[in-house]
Amino acid sequence: MTDGTARADGRAPVDDHALAGALATEAGRLLLEVRDEVGFADGRALKNAGDLRSHEHLMAALAERRPGDAILSEEGRASVAGKRAAGLAGAPTGNTADADRRTADRVWIIDPLDGTREFSEEGRRDWAVHVALWERGRLTAGAVALPAQGLTLRTDALGGAVTVNGSRESVLTAPAPDPGKLRIAVSRTRPPAFVQRLAETLDTDVELVPIGSAGAKISAVLLGEVDAYVHAGGQYEWDSAAPAAVALAAGAHASRIDGTPLEYNREDPRLPDILVCHPMSASTLLTGIRDVSDALPSCP
Repeated sequence: MTDGTARADGRAPVDDHALAGALATEAGRLLLEVRDEVGFADGRALKNAGDLRSHEHLMAALAERRPGDAILSEEGRASVAGKRAAGLAGAPTGNTADADRRTADRVWIIDPLDGTREFSEEGRRDWAVHVALWERGRLTAGAVALPAQGLTLRTDALGGAVTVNGSRESVLTAPAPDPGKLRIAVSRTRPPAFVQRLAETLDTDVELVPIGSAGAKISAVLLGEVDAYVHAGGQYEWDSAAPAAVALAAGAHASRIDGTPLEYNREDPRLPDILVCHPMSASTLLTGIRDVSDALPSCP
């Protein structure tokens, strides 16, 4: 889909899928430059610089390329702006006002830097940039850039998904798991007690694979590096919108852990849990999750 607006140079407008991919990739390149420029000696300074510069890049690009659209960015919240204002010339560019965003037909949901911890650790590649488009009740386009891996996963105009590696594109389809085994992506830093109980409940061989950011975990499912991602520890819309859009376009199952659909552009952007896997595994995992539901944290 495009916005239908002719470009000043006379060329056709870029469709939303290609734009999401291009913006995520550009922000990823910028983040690699920030890593080189700031270095790893001060992790907090590197995280803050990466968050802010990627956010401002994406906000400016969307304001230029899709000026009529609303934006919800992790780094555009008032709470973040207040925190960042100290020591900076000004607060980060703010999001579209909630009242306007909730009534908008098109909303870009972005995470300028998913996985700040991994970004700030030298040598780590499991961090991402998320750019997604929500339209009239559903996600319609999305891209996840994995800058340190040189890859971008995005939706395409034909209703599928592609992997972009430099100038090369290849069709992206969620691979089926090997029979009798499930590799489940889990957090590197938080004890996966719930997922550990789930693994013990399932009637199959389960391997828990620590991976950094949510975008990197879901990308690992789509690239066949793991078979599922199960999370119940709290997230927000920007953590999953772009990866979920790509996963669904690639033929994967993506839902809340109770099997209900993922919903975006809500008044409260908290979206605390998610399951992404091949459809062959969905029933097994959803049943297992119900069996260990007493171990889940309280989720709205």
